[in-house]
Amino acid sequence: MKKTIILMLSMALIACSSKPCLEDECLYSSRQTKFAFWSNVAEQMEVLIYDEANGEKPDNVVSLTKGDDDFWCATVKGDLAGKFYTVRSFQNGEWSAESPGIFAKAVSINGQRAAILDLKKTNPEGWDKDKRPAMTDPTDIVVYETHLRDFTISPNSEVEHKGKFIGLTEEAPLQYLQELGITHLQILPMFDYGSIDETTLDQNKYNWGYDPVNYNVPDGGYSTDPADPACRIREAKAMIQALHKAGIRVVMDVVYNHTFDVMGCALGRVVPKYFYRLNDDGTFANGSGCGNETASDHEMYRRFMVESVCYWAREYHIDGFRFDLMGIHDQETMRQIRAALDEIDPTILTYGEGWAAMAPAYPYEGLAMKQWTYKMPRVGAFSDDIRNALIGSPFDHERGFASGNPASVKDVMRGLIACPEWSGEPMQHVSYITCHDNYCLRDRIEVSAKGETETTKLRMNKLAQTAVLVSQGMSFLYGGEELYRTKRGIDNSYQSPDSINIIPWENRDRYPDLFEYYRQMIAIRRAHKGFRLGSADAVKEHVEFLDSDNENLIIYRINNLEGIDSAAALIVLLNGSAETLNAAIPEGAYAILAFDGEADVNGLGDYAGNTIPVAPYSATILEE
Repeated sequence: MKKTIILMLSMALIACSSKPCLEDECLYSSRQTKFAFWSNVAEQMEVLIYDEANGEKPDNVVSLTKGDDDFWCATVKGDLAGKFYTVRSFQNGEWSAESPGIFAKAVSINGQRAAILDLKKTNPEGWDKDKRPAMTDPTDIVVYETHLRDFTISPNSEVEHKGKFIGLTEEAPLQYLQELGITHLQILPMFDYGSIDETTLDQNKYNWGYDPVNYNVPDGGYSTDPADPACRIREAKAMIQALHKAGIRVVMDVVYNHTFDVMGCALGRVVPKYFYRLNDDGTFANGSGCGNETASDHEMYRRFMVESVCYWAREYHIDGFRFDLMGIHDQETMRQIRAALDEIDPTILTYGEGWAAMAPAYPYEGLAMKQWTYKMPRVGAFSDDIRNALIGSPFDHERGFASGNPASVKDVMRGLIACPEWSGEPMQHVSYITCHDNYCLRDRIEVSAKGETETTKLRMNKLAQTAVLVSQGMSFLYGGEELYRTKRGIDNSYQSPDSINIIPWENRDRYPDLFEYYRQMIAIRRAHKGFRLGSADAVKEHVEFLDSDNENLIIYRINNLEGIDSAAALIVLLNGSAETLNAAIPEGAYAILAFDGEADVNGLGDYAGNTIPVAPYSATILEE
């Protein structure tokens, strides 16, 4: 018996002398691996180590010892690289189901077991020299949202590794994004999610990925070998490195507000119910509309969120985070996330959806809802104000300003100056009209403007996007709008096939003027600081709306730009009607940057006078 005890101690030395982080669940070195798992309810905990990913029985079972702050710890001597582990806890008279832990950094296929590996060996060549592309101010950015599969799966994409991380290391997609001129690529969830079986990828099942399983591991479905735990990590890093070399930052869509299920995931197995909000009757609250909502206000889940984003920022060089249903989280958590990321790099972006699917089980005034954005400095929120005003609410088929409804003109004007009533600074206002949710722009215009010609609908498309790109907020585009994508009228394509979600690369030849208009408008925004003044005080000082005698016409002027912009002033005229409208402007000499559905950062020609025509459903932009 004495020999057995000595042998066990030689295999599992207690390592709880220093206060561990949640991130420290598995710390590997070639000499030993340290384990540390948090549980405030466990009576016992143990790690089960497997030589094979699918081994039926563990090859070693290591008892953990409770240390400070409810962390259960052990150190196993020897080189465990290539092995797999799970953790389980004993509580209420029984052992929990095994799980890979809440902070697994590498996993087996479908994320069932955590993998032990040397993360340094997953770094692509030159990773230590990888740098974030330069960024001065958040309002300088133009975000382009895409799903990894959508972007490259087309037979016309000229990409060899279609639908994979490394597809975005290839020349064709990188050149396309560079030519378009975007600064940030926002990728729909790329962490390990539960709705796709990684063992049957040949069946081409599709999902957006808003069903988290392992938050801190890339999803195997986007790797060339999901059975190899290192492959998905190495290829995700290679993608980020390639985008950085192309001058493009990477934003990660994160879904901390709910899990795929409850008792089947690590958060529910290790510490049942702690990480979730509960109703008064003990059932799971459902602010996410997905059967549960997490509890960011609980200390350890707040720590988990903070450590998780910091891990992605450090280990994967992620440049920004888009928070799904951010309104479920509490404001203090978002402030702490922002502060922690500032210590790594203040230019890392944080923004999200300032709403929830249903009412969260937390006091409304403390939630990270859009109207409280000003309480969370440098955390942005999507502006459904400017979206609804320009193209109508996604919950009805009414027209917006860009499709002929003047009722929303004042809300468009608010959006152009970044809705200061709820955004503390312009960078906190994410100006957009479409994203992966709801109708894409072509389909939204189709359902609200039935009977209009395609030519008119294309004009509406350009007009709506122009307003986004000249607003003082942070500009956001849904990938494929510049190619006149359609989802064939499906407004929730989260599990629709490729034929619905695919980016139609061939449309660049079918609608060349649309792509060129987007490209030029992005270039115009990036060339003129007047459209991105960067502070609420500067917007108040330099922006005015000129009187218009027509309710369908907005005249937006940015003045006194000496020392700020190459232009002395900029004037934007937006005509949301089917008629040509004559607009009164200050007498002067101007360069025309946009007119009648065309745009050119170098100018379309010159104009002098004090009135100018604005074509139907179009923008005129003048540089003084």
